[in-house]
Amino acid sequence: MISPANLIDIWRDLDRRSRLWCGYALIVLLAVVLGWSALAAKTAELERKRAAREAVLKELLPLKAAYLSAKRIADQQAGRMAMLRPDDSLAKIIDEIGIKGKGVKIAPLKGEEHNGVIEDTADVRIEGLTANEAVNLIYRLEKGSRPISLKKVNLRVRFDDPSRFDLAMTIALLKPAPGQTR
Repeated sequence: MISPANLIDIWRDLDRRSRLWCGYALIVLLAVVLGWSALAAKTAELERKRAAREAVLKELLPLKAAYLSAKRIADQQAGRMAMLRPDDSLAKIIDEIGIKGKGVKIAPLKGEEHNGVIEDTADVRIEGLTANEAVNLIYRLEKGSRPISLKKVNLRVRFDDPSRFDLAMTIALLKPAPGQTR
């Protein structure tokens, strides 16, 4: 191993030109080491930023999916509200669906107003439906072209004919409040 005293002796033994070239080589070597150190620090900083952005992205992707789902539902609801005519009522909508049992009774209830939407609520009772008719009626009310909210549904088997059902529902037709029309 070379000691520091030996290095100093070797340095003194070199001629002027060789010392100059060794000095230049040392300067270049130090510049390369400093450059490498700066690049390593910058690379580490960029790696930390990338990891942080990936973590944020992992949090935002589920939120994006939830937002798009909520937007799709809101757009569907807005489309349904646009399809609503001023003369629409729950009795007319149920009649348009075309599913009738032995008896249809519609009793209006007090409606409420929520966030610029008026709920035209009614208690609907239909007797003597088959299971298929009951399911189709509920499906057409939920997925129809008009904004209807099913608040409560009760399906009971008839004692006199077990193949028939009595359907009792509390449903609300959603209408825009008078000042909320767009």
